[in-house]
Amino acid sequence: MSAVIAEHVTGTTPGSTPGIREGAFGNARALTCRECGHEVELGPHYACMECFGPLEIAYDFPVVTREEIEAGPRNIWRYKALLPVPTDIEQSPNMEPGFTRLLRARNLGRELGIETLWVKDDSTNPTNSFKDRVVACALSAATEFHSKVFACPSTGNLANAVAAAGARAGIKTVVFIPSNLEKPKQVNSAVFTESLVAVNGNYDDVNKLASEIAGEEDGWAFVNVNVRPYYAEGSKTLGYEIAEQLGWRLPDQIVIPVASGSQLTKVHKAFQELVKLGLVEDKPYKVFGAQAEGCSPVSTAYKAGTDAIRPVKPDTIAKSLAIGNPADGIYVLDICRETGGAVEDITDDEVRDGIVLLARTEGIFTETAGGTTVGVLKKLVESGQLDPTLETVVINTGHGLKTLDAVADSVGPAATIDPSYAAFVKTGLA
Repeated sequence: MSAVIAEHVTGTTPGSTPGIREGAFGNARALTCRECGHEVELGPHYACMECFGPLEIAYDFPVVTREEIEAGPRNIWRYKALLPVPTDIEQSPNMEPGFTRLLRARNLGRELGIETLWVKDDSTNPTNSFKDRVVACALSAATEFHSKVFACPSTGNLANAVAAAGARAGIKTVVFIPSNLEKPKQVNSAVFTESLVAVNGNYDDVNKLASEIAGEEDGWAFVNVNVRPYYAEGSKTLGYEIAEQLGWRLPDQIVIPVASGSQLTKVHKAFQELVKLGLVEDKPYKVFGAQAEGCSPVSTAYKAGTDAIRPVKPDTIAKSLAIGNPADGIYVLDICRETGGAVEDITDDEVRDGIVLLARTEGIFTETAGGTTVGVLKKLVESGQLDPTLETVVINTGHGLKTLDAVADSVGPAATIDPSYAAFVKTGLA
């Protein structure tokens, strides 16, 4: 492979990565190809030079105890020994996301016939979505690489998180979004950065543009492109927290939304790491993926029994899940099949119903991704794919204030009345 090609693939020239301080990535030891196992040094690389497969972080973990973790800060840095970040990560200005609530969802469980149900509610993160987790890890990597621009292609939540984190860290941010993105998500990004770029096209078009820019511009850290291996590790903290908040044990079943598929694969990775470290007991668990029907390439492949995922053009209100060519889709299939889970999809109307159902049973206002996950949970129970007698966790990834339009026409006043008791009585609400 020529040096020119290698530079385009890895985002840097071959050889050592200069200027990286000792311990910059904690206990991470290398980047390893998920396909062929080839290893390269830690650096701003994201594709294998041998087979073009995706790179991920490999570690030499020390002994880690529950007590050490529990003594840490109430954010994702309590797990810093298990992440590609330096030991002094708490000293750098960041959004300090994580350690969000795990709620026992008795009302929703009763409605769906599930005996023990939990909601992992990531809508309470600093920019109201789980993306704050992954961005925090990407920001650490970008800082260690001395990047001059912090950037991303996004379906909305990631743009919010990158723009806010960049502002906090004092680094220039440029975020790219589809031009038809929900207005609240556009505003939530633009308020943090003056460099919001709307692109005519869907997310896959935006992502392609970002990859081109990353290959041409020096010093740009695209969180989900050329620093993707570090970024993706942030999703593991969801799995760590769920296990810790359950009393250091794994759930029997978990339902996770699927966009690129990275979150699902990294939650599974987190569970496996906890087992290997002796922090939780090894046990079987099932992983389920949730997609919206208008962008369900992984669900379609799962139902067809194939390993090939055919890209689609997204057409759904669940825009945060609208990735028609999911990078980790094949790994989602592998995990769901190996664990005895499934990948399911629902219609946009069922997504809206899922939003309202979660709000009216548990007081949690979720965005369309969460509506998708709750709707799929309901469908899995009704179809017999999910066992309602087993302990189940469902992940809510973002706040409903970001996607108000999805339910604006479905909810509203039960009645409009004159200010009199007689008028109230006529409503039948007494």
